[in-house]
Amino acid sequence: MERLIDVKLEADAVAIGIVEAGELIAAVVYDRYTGHDICMHVAALPGKHWCSPEFRRTAFSYPFGQLNCRRVTGLVAASNTAARKFDEHLGFVLEGTMRQCAEDGGDLLVYGMLRDECRWINR
Repeated sequence: MERLIDVKLEADAVAIGIVEAGELIAAVVYDRYTGHDICMHVAALPGKHWCSPEFRRTAFSYPFGQLNCRRVTGLVAASNTAARKFDEHLGFVLEGTMRQCAEDGGDLLVYGMLRDECRWINR
C-alpha cells in the first residue's frame, strides 16, 4: 500500500485497513501525530469498492475521537487529481502548496479538516 501513497511515511505511522478475500484492498495510514494534528493518507487498490460510510466513520473516529485531535492534515501530490477530488469529497479544505516538496520534485498540496467540519463523526 505504501507505493500508492504520495509521501514517505514517518516511523510513528499506524494504519487501519480493509481485507477482502485475504487481500488488503484499502488502508488509511496516520503519521506525524503532534497531539493536536495528525496526517492522514489513504491508499486503495484500483476498482475496489471499499469506502463505505461505516469505514469513513471509523477512519475519522481515530484522530478526532480516540486521539482528540483538533485537525487532520492530508498531503497530496498536486499532480494526483483523483486523490485531490477524493479529499475534497470527504470534506478536506485546500490550505496551501508546498512547492517542490514531493519526493519526485513536484508540489504537495496541504489539505486540512477541523473536527467541527467533519461530517463523518458524531459530535
